[in-house]
Amino acid sequence: MANAQLQSVLDYIDKDFDNSLERLFSLLRIKSISADPVFAADCKMAAEHLAKDIASLGVATEVRPTAGHPAVVGKSVGGGRPHVLFYGHYDVQPVDPLDLWHRPPFEPVVTDHADGRKIIVARGAEDDKGQVMTFVEACRAWKKVTGSLPIDITFLIEGEEEVGSKNFVPFIEANKAEFSADYVLVCDTGMWDRDTPAITTSLRGLLYEELKITAANRDLHSGVFGGTAMNPIRVLTKILGGLFDDDNRITIPGFYDGVKDAPPDILTQWKKLDFTPETFLKPVGLSIPAGEKGRLLVEQASTRPTCDVNGIWGGYIGEGSKTVIPSHASAKVSFRLVEGQDPANVRKAFREYVSARIPGDCKVEFGDHSAGPAIALDWNMKPLAAAKTALTEEWGKETVLMGSGASIPIVADFKRTLGLDSLLVGFGLDDDNIHSPNEKYDLRSFQKGIRSWARILAALAEVK
Repeated sequence: MANAQLQSVLDYIDKDFDNSLERLFSLLRIKSISADPVFAADCKMAAEHLAKDIASLGVATEVRPTAGHPAVVGKSVGGGRPHVLFYGHYDVQPVDPLDLWHRPPFEPVVTDHADGRKIIVARGAEDDKGQVMTFVEACRAWKKVTGSLPIDITFLIEGEEEVGSKNFVPFIEANKAEFSADYVLVCDTGMWDRDTPAITTSLRGLLYEELKITAANRDLHSGVFGGTAMNPIRVLTKILGGLFDDDNRITIPGFYDGVKDAPPDILTQWKKLDFTPETFLKPVGLSIPAGEKGRLLVEQASTRPTCDVNGIWGGYIGEGSKTVIPSHASAKVSFRLVEGQDPANVRKAFREYVSARIPGDCKVEFGDHSAGPAIALDWNMKPLAAAKTALTEEWGKETVLMGSGASIPIVADFKRTLGLDSLLVGFGLDDDNIHSPNEKYDLRSFQKGIRSWARILAALAEVK
């Protein structure tokens, strides 16, 4: 069985680590910035480079065209074994502002962090080239030591994640029959802390709304019309202020319909974590949690639904004074949703809530923006339990099952188009500066990430 050979695979990973690092560096040197058409050839080069590397494992691999940057598809499928779809992306964020980088962003280097850690610095070091290569290198080690991979794998790596996967999703939809699998493995997330592995078991959905309240047909002189004409800023702020009660719960009728609590054993695990206002809020200059009272801070940050006003404007905001009653006032409002909430239902409920509070002399207009559902794994999913045990064995600390307050839209797309759940395992850290200058990936995260995937592959081979 795969487990009997695991130690030899782990030994090979450690022995070959310098070569693994150089293979990562070769990929990091390619300027695969998907947002800028100037780098379209670089994106194609990155896809071809990655396809050639995966093909060297004996995997039938090709670069496939999309309406945008190409995708890499590789298949090592024999049948009769667990079959996973591995997803990652080779595209990276722009490097601006360039003058804040300590060295050229596409000249990767291993250097010392201020606290003594060894780190890999380059654009894409963590997001997502370094993460992708942890999986590729684990597969390489299995192939070198045993001659085969422990399970069937379809590699699916895109080049447009950083620009919303706008052409990748239609590519999946058009070819969904060839991407059938038991579930998806995603390596684009992080650890709980630098010593504690984690599996992301839920991702909040997102609903984004814009509203504009209009009163008079023009801005009015507040000396002439003050006290008689309706002020849309007053109407808007009253509505927004009423979205929350004294316990910081959202007051929209039906908003919490379908929302479930985390299982008691998970809550018990979370209570043991060092996730406090001191550790989470103090670094950003705050100290008082603003979420629902009676909820753990980690729940507020990851597994409870939220509402935030992201922008508000109206009237005169220039230098000096201008005494007007504005004709209109606007706001942008976002909702992070959890499993059980339907974005369409929440949108309808929000608009009904607002419309019911608009005075007779005003009108409201709504603007459509993004909407996507939350994703959550079954806490009792067998591959989840297998991966959790494998990570715990590698890191020597119990794996945290955590919800993410953010959204990864492609995970919802996999569920919608392919009907597949995604197991999200990654080795990023909060201080990796992804999307920012001086992006890094801990050298330890890279090496133990490879070892972790080797263990996970062995564990998944045993799941029936």
